Amino acid sequence: MSFRAPQRTSRRRALKQLASLAALGGAGLGLMACSRSGDGSADKSVGVSGGGPAVIKQAGDKIRFKYPDNPSFDLIYLADQLGYFDGTNTRPNYIGKVAAPQIIPLVGTGEIDFGSRMVPLVISAYASGADIKVVAAGGKTLEEAPHMKYFVRKDSGIRQPKDLEGKTIGFNSFGACAEFVTKTFLRQKGVDVNKVNFVVIPDDQAEQTLVSGNTDLAIIHAPFSGRADHAPNLVRLWSDYDLDRGLGGMSPYSAHGKFIREQPEAVRDVVTALAKAGNWVNANPEDARKLVSQRIKLELPFVDRFAYVDDLVITEPPIQYYIDVLEREGKLAKGKVAARDIYTNQFNPYATGAAASAKA
Repeated sequence: MSFRAPQRTSRRRALKQLASLAALGGAGLGLMACSRSGDGSADKSVGVSGGGPAVIKQAGDKIRFKYPDNPSFDLIYLADQLGYFDGTNTRPNYIGKVAAPQIIPLVGTGEIDFGSRMVPLVISAYASGADIKVVAAGGKTLEEAPHMKYFVRKDSGIRQPKDLEGKTIGFNSFGACAEFVTKTFLRQKGVDVNKVNFVVIPDDQAEQTLVSGNTDLAIIHAPFSGRADHAPNLVRLWSDYDLDRGLGGMSPYSAHGKFIREQPEAVRDVVTALAKAGNWVNANPEDARKLVSQRIKLELPFVDRFAYVDDLVITEPPIQYYIDVLEREGKLAKGKVAARDIYTNQFNPYATGAAASAKA
């Protein structure tokens, strides 16, 4: 089967669409989906089973990197829609939906080339021998834009951390921020975490699972956390900003090591596009919410905003935070991994001063 080159939308066109949304109140308008793969399925000629980078020679010698096509607030989709890959030889090849817990393992084996998941998953994968490296910082937690929020039913009687003993908490995966930030916080508040039951529930199902009584507390990430904020029978107890002031909230972008070594210019293209998109979101949070609303088919009032690290330059404190947590939890041998092993800024021109600004 021949590869179908993704259709791309220029930044000007995307912004015109946003202007139309504003003019009509944002209701019922059909912004194009961020996926450029037509039916959203993986192209059979470059499926995820081969391992290694998806280097495909097409007209113009384009490099196509394999990336999940998930319903989420993600800079790859926004960069693509805003035209930030224009003028480069690099394009995303969306390979279909990938469950959140599988993203970092698949990056580690090269079955996808890039992925965005929390730092502790990358540390654990690296410590287990995965060929993976963080190449760009991602989301950050602000008081007004938390990475995740904590909800209970209003009639649950749960209001304090101690009330969670004997209860069930739903979160999107083990080994990531929701598990470790929460357990750290609960222990600080004197909770015996061995008396708390943790179960995996995807973010887009977490609210309904809580409402139906199958969980007692739901930890929900943006953008889906906004819907729970509007649910009349739920109440928000905390956000991750309340728990650690955002230190555990960086959600970076990682790449497979072989792709990095074989396609350094493509990695630079991706990191540059991500940085531009992240800065655009920071400068235009409401416009970004409108685009994401259409992508994930969630009503605009229910879409929580995201904030991103400026220029997506990686710093060590958020990485060291999780190294310390993993060592304390007995998940990582002390001294086995250093923060500098996990990341590189060498593909980010805005970290080296090679360009004046990543801003659009």
